Amino acid sequence: MKLIKNILFLFVVSLISFSCDDGLDLLPTDKITADDLFGDPAGTKLYLADLYDRLPIEDLTFFPKDGFNFNPGDPNNGGFTSSMLTMTAHHSERNSFINGNYLNWWDDAFRLIRDVNLFIDIIPTLSNTDAEKAAYLGEASFIRAFAYFGLVKRYGGVPIIRTPQEFNGDPESLKVPRNTEKETWDFVLSECDIAANSLGETNGRRASKWAALSLKSRVALHAASVAKFGGNITLNGDAVNQELVGLPISAANAYYQICIDASANIMNNSPYGLYKPNPGTADEAAENFRAMFENPNIALEESILIKGRTIPGEGFGNNYDIWFGPAQTRNGWPHPGRYNPTLEFVDLFENYSNPGEDGKIITTADANTENYDGYQPSRNYVRYSDPLNLFADKDARLRATVILPNSTWKDENIIIQAGLITPAGKAEIETLAFTFAAGSIYSSYGTLDADKHSGFNPQGGNNTKTGFGFKKFLSTEPVQPAWNRSFTDFAEFRYAEILLNYAEAVVESGLGSQTVAETALNATRRRAFHQTDIPLTIENVLRERTVELAFENKEVWDLMRRRTYHTVFNNTRKHALLPILDLRGSAPFEYIFVRNRIRGNDPQTFDVREYYRNIPGIGLNGLIPNP
Repeated sequence: MKLIKNILFLFVVSLISFSCDDGLDLLPTDKITADDLFGDPAGTKLYLADLYDRLPIEDLTFFPKDGFNFNPGDPNNGGFTSSMLTMTAHHSERNSFINGNYLNWWDDAFRLIRDVNLFIDIIPTLSNTDAEKAAYLGEASFIRAFAYFGLVKRYGGVPIIRTPQEFNGDPESLKVPRNTEKETWDFVLSECDIAANSLGETNGRRASKWAALSLKSRVALHAASVAKFGGNITLNGDAVNQELVGLPISAANAYYQICIDASANIMNNSPYGLYKPNPGTADEAAENFRAMFENPNIALEESILIKGRTIPGEGFGNNYDIWFGPAQTRNGWPHPGRYNPTLEFVDLFENYSNPGEDGKIITTADANTENYDGYQPSRNYVRYSDPLNLFADKDARLRATVILPNSTWKDENIIIQAGLITPAGKAEIETLAFTFAAGSIYSSYGTLDADKHSGFNPQGGNNTKTGFGFKKFLSTEPVQPAWNRSFTDFAEFRYAEILLNYAEAVVESGLGSQTVAETALNATRRRAFHQTDIPLTIENVLRERTVELAFENKEVWDLMRRRTYHTVFNNTRKHALLPILDLRGSAPFEYIFVRNRIRGNDPQTFDVREYYRNIPGIGLNGLIPNP
């Protein structure tokens, strides 16, 4: 205790701004003792606010290379998100892929764990009631579980440190060996139990019993997947031999059962449910879904834990609106349109008329959806007077998540056009060209003015290269053309994820209730205005998971935990849908669509060694390296 009382806690201005109460009177202004800090309830609240802010929540300020809370004054990282490392999205300028520079989180993780351990150590000395101390312990356990989850899913087994370490002059005394991967997963789950048993039903913006159980559901599903599918890859080395990485397949069903039980507890006993689960029309379903991500606070019945970003100021905002909105609504910002949903992603959304199947976009009379060889004059293309007609039968979540060609966004008709066919039959595709037809001049990109279209023009890298724009999380307000001026809150845990966790755990294990799991699977579809239920299969669950949770930074970890990254990305290209205006014949002219490779998208291959990140500093910390 003497050690803790002598520690000087450093607080920066960003930490102080988390408090809604009056700030502490600090003398000197940057240092206070533990007694001063925790002797005031506002100080304890400030300390907890800092711990929450440092959680490894992959919200709208997370970038896979730059890390968490990446909000410097000029966060000019190009807007490269985790989804762009999967098949769901592509960056308009970059062709980066996962390597050792991505998804790391080590030093900051153990700093957070150290500070949580300090808090846990001091809780018994506080003058609060026993109930308040129990709640503090629950929050600390939740934070420590979240931190270790962020580590174990990246590195496998890591050192489990339960108490603050004290330096006695011997660096060797601070070295802690790695626990096995199984020990680490089990520790995370045990911390979730402490949190769930200590926390109340509600806790404002802080962790509650239901947030702890949501974390437990996610953690257990991840561990179960690693156990079940770990045999799909072969890794070698001391870390493998000592079980520092990997889980036995025999452990899978126990973890699946933990996921099922935690999810069922939330489904049966919590106050949470889907936001507006029974829309009257597909248009209503689309707007409900879109609005929930613009502001999750309108959907408190679904948002189990929200990370708030509503405090204006340097370092708190995100840059989704300036990076990712279409070029036509940039409002003077020079770098829009960087987030491009792929054709593979759009193909996943079911058609209402054909439930339970991928709704692949059919562009030709022979319905060949595997031809990616570009425009071929001999093919019989289906023609559309309005590009939106191609998507008329699609799941409503598509138009809520993606900006489609010729759709309306912020009162602008978003023009996404990849080319044209001249009256003489010449194809001008993904190149700037002009031609005269029916008394007017036509541009291959849809308008003569580069500022008036949002697709395919390579100027500045500000236009979609896939045929689709990004919509999820964007504000309907005009873009503020400056860094960190979007303050979108982020729902880290949603009830929809719990439903899909339950469904996946049941279908993969055969445990739990098949009927309940099928109902859970179809509940999120019903919210999207589907009228026909589909059976419980792993294909249906994974499709539903992808379209429901898209761009919420879970896709990478789904590929990681199920050990499918290396099969999905094996000399793999992503693809685009090219809207092309055909000027042959007489006006009004019609559009054809071409399924094609994304321009500049080189084939990508996942190295199985990337399932575990490299541990830094092994020369100093003496830890056994990952394969």
